[in-house]
Amino acid sequence: MSVQIIDGRAVAAELRDDVIARVRALREMGVHPRLTIVFVGHNESSVAYVRNLVKTGERVGVEVAVDDLPDSTPPDTIREHLFRLGADPSVHGVMLQQPLPGHLSIREIADAIPIGKDVDGTHPTNQGHLAFGSGSDFVPATPAAVMLLLERSPHWPLCGRNAVMIGRSVVVGLPVAMLMLAQNATVTVLHKESPSLQPYVRMADVVVVATGVPGLIRGEDLAPGATVIDVGTTVVEGVLKGDVDFESVRQVAGALTPVPGGVGPVTNIALLQNVIKAAERLSG
Repeated sequence: MSVQIIDGRAVAAELRDDVIARVRALREMGVHPRLTIVFVGHNESSVAYVRNLVKTGERVGVEVAVDDLPDSTPPDTIREHLFRLGADPSVHGVMLQQPLPGHLSIREIADAIPIGKDVDGTHPTNQGHLAFGSGSDFVPATPAAVMLLLERSPHWPLCGRNAVMIGRSVVVGLPVAMLMLAQNATVTVLHKESPSLQPYVRMADVVVVATGVPGLIRGEDLAPGATVIDVGTTVVEGVLKGDVDFESVRQVAGALTPVPGGVGPVTNIALLQNVIKAAERLSG
């Protein structure tokens, strides 16, 4: 079987021209789009993601600033920092980088993210709109990227398809499941407390994996011809690895995203699209 490699870099390039044009229009109005990332601690995978986001911002004309806070920063201090960014007119987008250090809970902090600048859709109000299918101001960037890649797969449209989401995080798993449900897919959500991934994965037309467990899904786990979207990004001995064993899966799947070069580049552009959207709104 010949597998379709869904190239995230090519998809990002498709979207980049529109982003650059909108940035140019804002700059002509005297508005310089700016994203501030609040980064608590030092997660290796997050460092790689933020570094690439800064570079992508430079390419399209969006300033990406990183506010580094120590691992030991208490929740109240992070909340105060987020409130200050909400009041700063020069900042158009605010993102709290996840995962947070183990002693912090996103539930303690998320409602302090300024809702009009919540470009990664983390505020409970934006999460609620997504859950109700009533439209969110900002769809979280990684789930948005997953859907953009699925649109280019042989299983689009998703209506009536069997889809499995492995991972239930509020950052990726749950939003992706809700977005696939909104496309009328039949969605099963699996996670670390599920007794087994089978028979669900083998029954699926579409498999999205976001667990942080390198090589979790192998070719023998899948139905022939399945579309597989790998959201995993784990640094193993200095190399970025996905949740999919690429070589065995490419022998079985009909379509597959690589790591790196799959979800990541599209996530960057999706996030910057949200920053531009926020800047356009805030500038009237």
